Amino acid sequence: MQSAFARHERIPRLSRFGWLMGLYAENYTHLNRLFAPCDLARGTYLSSVGDGLDLRLEVIEQHRYTVELRLTYDLCDPVTGEPDPSAFVRVYRDARQAETTHCYVGRRWQDVMGLYPPPQELINHRMRMNTFLGKWLEYLAERGHGLARLRPAGVPLGAAASSLSLT
Repeated sequence: MQSAFARHERIPRLSRFGWLMGLYAENYTHLNRLFAPCDLARGTYLSSVGDGLDLRLEVIEQHRYTVELRLTYDLCDPVTGEPDPSAFVRVYRDARQAETTHCYVGRRWQDVMGLYPPPQELINHRMRMNTFLGKWLEYLAERGHGLARLRPAGVPLGAAASSLSLT
C-alpha cells in the first residue's frame, strides 16, 4: 500500500491556473481553425449558415502580438439594445492563446467582482468565460460557420469569396 501511495504522489497535478492556460490554448486552436482572425483586417464580418442566426465577428484592433475581437450573433438584447451573447476575445499571436476578456458590454471582471477579488474567484470567473467560449466555438463549427462563410458586413452573400480582406 505504501508503494501505491508513493507512486500517486509523483504524478504531477494540473493547477486551476494551468487548466485555464490550457483552455486559452484550445480556444486559440478552435478560433484560428474557424476564422483565422490574425489574418483578417480590422472590420466587421458576418458568417451565415442559413439558420437565421448570423454570426458577427468584429476585428477591433490588430497589434503586433495581439488581436482584439468580438464575437456575437446579429441579435440585440431587448433590454439593453446591445448584441447578446457577446464574447470579447484577445488573441495572443506569439503565445498561441485566446483569452475571453469579458462576455457582456461594460461587464469586465472588475465590474463583476470588484477591483480586488480573491485570486481563486478571479480564476473561477475566467474559467467560466473561457469554457463558454470553447463550447460556443465548437457549436459554431458544428453549425457550419467558418472562414469559407465569412464575408465583410454589408457585402451580399454571393460576393463573399472575392471580397474577404486579409492583412
